[in-house]
Amino acid sequence: MNIMLAPSILSADFSRLGEELKALEKAGADMAHIDVMDGRFVPNISIGPPVVRALRPHSPIIFDVHLMIVEPERYIDAFADAGADYLTIHIESTQRVGETLSRIRSRGVKPAITIKPGTPAKDVFPYLAEVDMVLVMSVEPGFGGQKFIPSAYDKLKELRAEINRRGLSVDLEVDGGVNLQNVRSIADAGANIIVAGSAVFEDGRISENIKSFRQALR
Repeated sequence: MNIMLAPSILSADFSRLGEELKALEKAGADMAHIDVMDGRFVPNISIGPPVVRALRPHSPIIFDVHLMIVEPERYIDAFADAGADYLTIHIESTQRVGETLSRIRSRGVKPAITIKPGTPAKDVFPYLAEVDMVLVMSVEPGFGGQKFIPSAYDKLKELRAEINRRGLSVDLEVDGGVNLQNVRSIADAGANIIVAGSAVFEDGRISENIKSFRQALR
């Protein structure tokens, strides 16, 4: 299985986001994970469509946009217009999950769905045929630098087994507390897209850190 790296720009230097994005691309990252937080669904506020739009000309790298916001259906068009390649919505954030996923796909963007640590993996099963990716949160969403919650391993295994059982081509992503010590076990549990923030941007050594992740995943 090809393992892709999607560094989270939440840990980047926000005064140099354009440069940081170019550095990720040069270092061989497969995607840039962009966390959008509204201060309501999660207790933090980050960025919105204008920042995504401003970043888009700096790199052709895939924009993996994670919407940690209440009623994400209100902003699908704005983020699609801004240049998102993937739009991930939380199953816990809207009563219109299926409709919102369909809207994302209708805009030519890849729809994805995610769950918080306390939400069972099976809650995603009804939507597996409608998405390109499932994201398992391995920390409580809202802040970077948290420790990986071990129960995520079982969720990854359960989701990968169901995806395979149905013969679906759905990527399985994990986000939260990923580091060089646990990334191999995370991939072995079924994840093929790895989000890492502080472990990639630490000490400004983006290229070296990404190389270390690649080596750990061999």
